[in-house]
Amino acid sequence: MAQHPPIDARRVNAASVAVFTVFALSGFNFSTWAARLPAVRDGLDLSANQMGLLLLVGSFGSLVALPLSGLVVTRIGAARTVLVFALLNATGLATAAVGASAGEVVLAGAGLVVYGVGTGVWDAAMNLEGAVVEQRLGRTVMPRYHAGFSVGTVAAAGIAALAARADVPVHVHVLLAVALSSVAVVVAVRSFLPAGHDASPDGEVAHGAGRTSVFSAWLEPRTLLIGLVVLAAALTEGAGNDWLSLAVVDGFGRSDEIGALSFGVFVAAMTLMRFLGTGLLDRFGRVAVLRLCAALGLVGLLVFGLVPDTMLWLAVLGAVLWGMGAALGFPVGMSAASDDPLRAAARVSVVSTIGYTAFLAGPPLLGLLAEHVGYRHALLAVAGPIVIGLLVVNAAAPARREPTDRPTLVP
Repeated sequence: MAQHPPIDARRVNAASVAVFTVFALSGFNFSTWAARLPAVRDGLDLSANQMGLLLLVGSFGSLVALPLSGLVVTRIGAARTVLVFALLNATGLATAAVGASAGEVVLAGAGLVVYGVGTGVWDAAMNLEGAVVEQRLGRTVMPRYHAGFSVGTVAAAGIAALAARADVPVHVHVLLAVALSSVAVVVAVRSFLPAGHDASPDGEVAHGAGRTSVFSAWLEPRTLLIGLVVLAAALTEGAGNDWLSLAVVDGFGRSDEIGALSFGVFVAAMTLMRFLGTGLLDRFGRVAVLRLCAALGLVGLLVFGLVPDTMLWLAVLGAVLWGMGAALGFPVGMSAASDDPLRAAARVSVVSTIGYTAFLAGPPLLGLLAEHVGYRHALLAVAGPIVIGLLVVNAAAPARREPTDRPTLVP
């Protein structure tokens, strides 16, 4: 294995800023769409059941692409992977928005499939780059990168609320938003760590998983249990992202503007917890913090789903706890999967696939349930996965580096 020249601290710090930026842009694109779902639903004239099916179809792209994300990153590098699949993400959203405004369900669904492919692989690649930069920095920063995602969602939710109030058509709003975010991605990835330097501080290559190691990671018990922790957190987050605004509009009889603002409160709570999370994790450790998050998420979800429909203020307080509870499971899972840089690409691919299966496929299934019991009560089904994730949270404890017969290289 060839020794790589060292990367100075400024280069690593620039890469850290770039990772935060692409996380924020991913959240921005997602929230641009999610916050306008009431208008999308109305434009397509869909019931709750049909909206769930539409989002489920859109999830198909991510579910197909995610298991191969580790191989893609290994072959072309994190920077190129983020760039290519971010553009797919934007193209899919633009197509879905045009379809929604035109009342064309098939076109909207096709756009969401493309969006799903772009979203899933983009997410895996930026998480892997984030794990590498975190190892180079030598301190916990992954929750702050995911806070970047939340910053993007808060910004987009605010813009969406203004767009809804001004009756801006969905396709106009979405096209402008994803065009700007795509330009920003092109600029940001130029500061990723250069190809060949995607290594841990001791010089071992983190992205260098081969085909065999990528798929063998599916047989590792610890990796699968980390996947369950991430699954619970992803479903808790995804349910709020997809349905909270509609639950406020339909469950409490409020306007689209209030729905978008309530969604903004939810993601703002997630953002705050992700910024606080780095200090909490360094002080108390992964397991204790994840237990706290599970408890907050469970209480918040129950409050939001069970309070009377005349008490929106209390439901919003529940949404705050819910958002804080959903905040750290995904980033901590990515860090845990990356404990050994030699296996990081394979394990991040597995954990991302499990997490995004819940994030993308779970909420649409809740939409099918909402057809019978309403949005707010359908969301209570998320309590089950939260409890399961709580039972296996010990899997996220830091793992010792696996022994290897490869020589250690110090850059």
